[in-house]
Amino acid sequence: MTRRPRVRAPELQGRAWINTGGKELSLAELRGRVVLLDFWTFCCVNCLHVLDELRELEEAHRDSLVIVGVHSPKFVHEAEPRAVLDAVERYGVHHPVLDDPELATWKQYAVRAWPTLVVIDPEGYVVAQHAGEGHAHAIAALVEELVAEHGARGTLRRGEGPYVPPEPEATDLRFPGKALRLPSGTFLVSDTTRHELVELAADGERVLRRIGGGERGLVDGVPSAARFSEPQGMALLPDGRVAVADTVNHALRAFDPVTGETTTLAGTGAQWWQGDATQGPGHEVPLSSPWDVAWFDGLLWIAMAGVHQLWTYDPASDRVAVAAGTTNEGLVDGPADQAWFAQPSGLAASAERLWVADSETSALRWVEREGEAYRVRTAVGTGLFDFGHRDGPAEQALFQHPLGVTVLPDGSVAVADTYNHALRRYDPASGEVTTLATDLRELSDAVIATAHGDEPGGDEILVVESARHRLTRLRLPEEAVRVEEIAHRTQREATEVAPGEVELDVVFQPPAGQKLDDRYGPSTRLLVSATPPELLADGEGQGTELRRTVRLAAGAGEGVTEGVLHVSAMAASCDDDPENEYPACHMHQQDWGVPVRVTAAGTARLALVLAGLDETADGPA
Repeated sequence: MTRRPRVRAPELQGRAWINTGGKELSLAELRGRVVLLDFWTFCCVNCLHVLDELRELEEAHRDSLVIVGVHSPKFVHEAEPRAVLDAVERYGVHHPVLDDPELATWKQYAVRAWPTLVVIDPEGYVVAQHAGEGHAHAIAALVEELVAEHGARGTLRRGEGPYVPPEPEATDLRFPGKALRLPSGTFLVSDTTRHELVELAADGERVLRRIGGGERGLVDGVPSAARFSEPQGMALLPDGRVAVADTVNHALRAFDPVTGETTTLAGTGAQWWQGDATQGPGHEVPLSSPWDVAWFDGLLWIAMAGVHQLWTYDPASDRVAVAAGTTNEGLVDGPADQAWFAQPSGLAASAERLWVADSETSALRWVEREGEAYRVRTAVGTGLFDFGHRDGPAEQALFQHPLGVTVLPDGSVAVADTYNHALRRYDPASGEVTTLATDLRELSDAVIATAHGDEPGGDEILVVESARHRLTRLRLPEEAVRVEEIAHRTQREATEVAPGEVELDVVFQPPAGQKLDDRYGPSTRLLVSATPPELLADGEGQGTELRRTVRLAAGAGEGVTEGVLHVSAMAASCDDDPENEYPACHMHQQDWGVPVRVTAAGTARLALVLAGLDETADGPA
């Protein structure tokens, strides 16, 4: 093992510990174990990918490795204690979690992005830091190495870890995700945390049947045999089957309400990575965290939250294809192939528009046909870092991480404003946003119910209250609810940078046993932009080098003094084994939104760690 400078890991500080039976943990009492810190926040799909990546590693080294989640919130709602507890259960986190709402531990470890993974050896020293996803293979190899080394030296302490599971609660649904009204008048609900679909009676309460065995898996068949993994959105297909976004399986499934059979329409069960096919036969192309689906313009549209895109599936040709988005995260309108999304999580179709709840930009957007192509437009929302609860004209209105959208009979759009716990309404005719109802705990979807219990109508709506584990029936009000106006911006400490030229350096060291994969061209990619755009005078755009000199706009420091640098980096590596004819290849990628403040005393170098020990980038001290 190559020796690097030894950096003592800072102690863990936060508000409370979860999954420890009420006990506070310290690095001192974890001495003798390999410790992996996972800095995450529950709104972030990349963080959810990492949770899934780490499950196998966690199980394989349960007696020598302790994973500690450090929850570091982006949105105001994510700082609520109850919300963090819910998220830990919702996403099946089976290790201790430190609730760190003030970002105390985040700052101690100089973390700049969600997710970030930090490896600490059994003697309490930081040995590696990785930002983004796709590092599970490298971390697994490092853990094996540390276990072997410290086992031989006598500094490894094996045994049971500190994880204490919470007591299970008996409810019919557990963090349901989405709902769909079937032609029969019953409702199909994705019971996300229990990995099932549940059919409810027309009252939205009585359970008629369950589809899936309640355990993670990707298995087709009859209701008792079928397996899902955190399913979310559903949509009716023309043949009467229900398409299901099987999110953590990275698959598109189909459920037949008549026969009860579940089949797989698209996806391989593996997560899509840069370089994979972007179109082709459904069973041959990987997907990435499909979150919702909707039938629009003769195709099934898929909110591909994991890669910030919209895809389509054509049942007639059994093919999937990218329809909108570039995989860059942000809010950019325009031709569909040039638009940017940020974790699209809700879809609903009207005759002429596909409405999109773009959660990470707290935005309501739509797709419409323009000649032979599609175009993306924004109704409400400004970008990745501004959110709140504000009604009024669309250009001033604010949401907070909405997950669902529903077209109402009058042509307006209901928005499940998830982190505001409110059902909101956008009227395309007037351009106004109003609030329909409040105190709906983490609502994630809504579906038109019935007018008077028998025929479809528009005066009642069923809301999926995910954090209350139920569907709630509401009568749509004739007047809006008045709420106190609240506006927020993501609160992270700004990095002070000097006016003029700033050296942007993304630090990437291929993990041990790997090398950069340049067999088919450049192995790295860097994309840079800014909010506001005028913050940068030069250096924006895409390139292949991970180091770039950017120049702040003339007058920065006098005029534009604050903003956000958006940096997206990708590196491809493969196993460096000359004896292996078919080496395994790995993709490492991360998006950063770095708040910056221009000051005369600021740094002229901004370093971001994609993979490596964060010593060269203002690392832990």
